[in-house]
Amino acid sequence: MNTMMMAVILLLILLGLLFLNVPVAFCIATAATVVCLISGIDLIRMPQTMFTGMNSFTLLAIPYFLYAGALMEHGGISQRLVDFAYSLVAHLRGGLAHVTILACMFFAAISGSSIATTAAIGRIMVPDMQKKGYDPAFTGAVAASGGITGVIIPPSMTMVLFGAATGTSIGAMFMAGIIPGILIGCSLMIIAYIFSKKYGYPLGEKSSIKERLNKFKKAILALMMPIIILGGIYGGIFTPTEAATVACVYGMFIAIVVYRFVDFKKFRLITRSAVKSTCTIGIILGVAMYFGNWLTVERIPHLLSETIGNAGWTLYLTLLVINLLLLVLGCFMDTGAALIICAPILTPIVVSMGMHPVHFGIIMVVNLAIGNITPPVGILMYVAADIAKVPFSKIVKPILAFCLMAIADLFLISYLSPIVLGLPRILGLIS
Repeated sequence: MNTMMMAVILLLILLGLLFLNVPVAFCIATAATVVCLISGIDLIRMPQTMFTGMNSFTLLAIPYFLYAGALMEHGGISQRLVDFAYSLVAHLRGGLAHVTILACMFFAAISGSSIATTAAIGRIMVPDMQKKGYDPAFTGAVAASGGITGVIIPPSMTMVLFGAATGTSIGAMFMAGIIPGILIGCSLMIIAYIFSKKYGYPLGEKSSIKERLNKFKKAILALMMPIIILGGIYGGIFTPTEAATVACVYGMFIAIVVYRFVDFKKFRLITRSAVKSTCTIGIILGVAMYFGNWLTVERIPHLLSETIGNAGWTLYLTLLVINLLLLVLGCFMDTGAALIICAPILTPIVVSMGMHPVHFGIIMVVNLAIGNITPPVGILMYVAADIAKVPFSKIVKPILAFCLMAIADLFLISYLSPIVLGLPRILGLIS
């Protein structure tokens, strides 16, 4: 049986199992096992490849960033970031919506997780918005859409996954995500302003310079975290993995010693949550490594690249097709799983056409982040709907405008490379 036929069988099994709601890790493992049996590959390679793939210093960053994010979420950080954001933008039309998005951007620079960002900021801002007369569905849409910056603004666990899957510099990815993250956050605030103008949502009080400085002082320890992480990486003091460890220790110090929001009982719950999340991601990573190994051995990325080259597609057309594919995939798959599956296949194709892997990495991250706010499996929509106490279906309509704006930003990021590569090149991180 030829390679392309095997790839089709693998894809059909994978999609079929996903449709049946089988856990992602078992979907990937089953599909890879079946094609290996058909092609006569010894299955003893499976545990060996899984262990070798997971035995990575780079991947150690994931549990530490997860732990740091959980500590920040429950350690009194969120309220201080919200207060600082309130002092900056609450006086605009629909001020609380702007506060929500800006606070999400601040929290994104700490947690590296979209779900943690929406949950932490949403729990504070959604009830507050509803008390001020905001439509409950709109409040959920704002919290969910603001959460997508959680994996775009560094540090980002999704960027760590992409770097591990493709061998791309995680430090360069972190720096490349800053401007796209700010661009998307500001664009979402434009949509919030338009909605607020249309429905007459109120303005907040304008804070004085003194009040802003006071709120900044209270939030400074939290805001220092991304500076310590990124400064340490680019200053050559520690690697991204070591930076994750530093973030974890720093978060623990702030939450337990400084703010004293975390007692032993809460600390135990935070630890259990971080361990559970790490195990979930770990098993997906393990089977995905085996999946990626099979793709490499069978030269699937190379064959796809040749096929596209023979079809005469330009890079721009290829990017259009890939973006549409990833947007559709993001509607049905978990961000991490989709990235682990697609990155080893798609990255060699665009790199062979002259695109920088860091640029494509940011495109993938943004694409799959948008998938978190697109039905039917938009996980941030479910989180926000639960916080806002509204049915999932009610959030769909208001979130579409935010989603379309994010997609417009995605195409800007895709076709204007300086938005992504400008900062890393200025700092000499990439050529």
